[in-house]
Formats: sequence, C-alpha cells, structure tokens
Amino acid sequence: MKLLEERIVKDGQVRPGNIIKVDSFLNHQLDVNLLDEIGKEFYRIYKDDGINKILTIEASGIAIACMTARYFDVPVVFAKKAKSKNLDGEVFTSTVHSFTYGKDYDITLAKKFLGPEDRVLILDDFMAVGKAMHGLLDVCEQAGATVCGIGITIEKGFQPGGDSLRAAGYKLTSLAIVEGVDDEGNIIFRPQEG
Repeated sequence: MKLLEERIVKDGQVRPGNIIKVDSFLNHQLDVNLLDEIGKEFYRIYKDDGINKILTIEASGIAIACMTARYFDVPVVFAKKAKSKNLDGEVFTSTVHSFTYGKDYDITLAKKFLGPEDRVLILDDFMAVGKAMHGLLDVCEQAGATVCGIGITIEKGFQPGGDSLRAAGYKLTSLAIVEGVDDEGNIIFRPQEG
C-alpha cells in the first residue's frame, strides 16, 4: 500500500534492534484517515471470503480492526493480554511471546464470542516473528473457527513470521513489508504483488 509506505518513510523511525517506530500515526497516536484507508484496503482484499468476524489482540490491533470492521459490517473480537475481573464464563487461552517487550504472556478470549460458525479475518498492526499471530491462530483452532485471512499493517520481512505463515498455507496480506534499512538509513520495502 503506497500510502502506508510513504507515511512510514515520512514519519517512521528505525531504532537500534530493528525496532520500527510508527507511534506518531499507527500505534500510540492514531491517524484516523490513514486507518480508514487501511480498513478499506483490507476490505478490498478479503471482501469475497465470507468474513463474519474480525479478531485481533489488544491493544494496538484494535483500532485497525475497528476501522476494517466498518467496511465488513461485522463485530470485532479481541484477545486480552491481562486477566480481567469482568471476563466471565469460559475462555480460550494461549501463551504468546512478545518480541517488543521480550516476555511471555497469556491471551484470553471469552468462548461466547468465537465458535465453529465464525469465518475470521485476523488483523494486527505489526508482525515480526509471528508469535502473537500463532496465539490467535491457536485460539481460532480451539474455537473451531475458520481463518479466512490474516492482515498485517506492517511486516518485518527480514524476520520469519510472515513467510512461515504463508508457507503454512495461510492467506496473509501485509500492506507494507519492511526488508531493512540501507547504508543511508532509508527504509527498504519488499515490492508488493497486485
């Protein structure tokens, strides 16, 4: 998505450890117009896949999921990273390792919100090694839900997450795939298909 790549170049920062900061528009302060375009693009790609639920993980994926859900006219469900006193009934759980925070945590999702009748589009803001995505896929498998697609806003193409999920047969679309940074500090993107 050219618009997203241009915004990453303009306002993103690359920090030591291959950290890509896009907090001025994507995952701390939100550019709602850009998020709307992201939602529109995910809809364009997955509109014919029978999606009836969008799944993400708190917190940064929620805004992207909500903007996308407007186009599908379906609910958003998100896995919680912390135990919550207001989470009632039975839950699906999975353990996820956070690349950003360098620790493991359990995600939970109330069973009443995901089941075998659901055709799911999983969305998230970033993908590096894919641990969060594997946790969400595990929750979908526990629920018997069908994963129709995975949408990632920014993928770190120099890490194995996206390519391993594609190799496993998932329909995965990343709107911008960062391959690295050249000697002048310019962000290099993987050419997009279609």
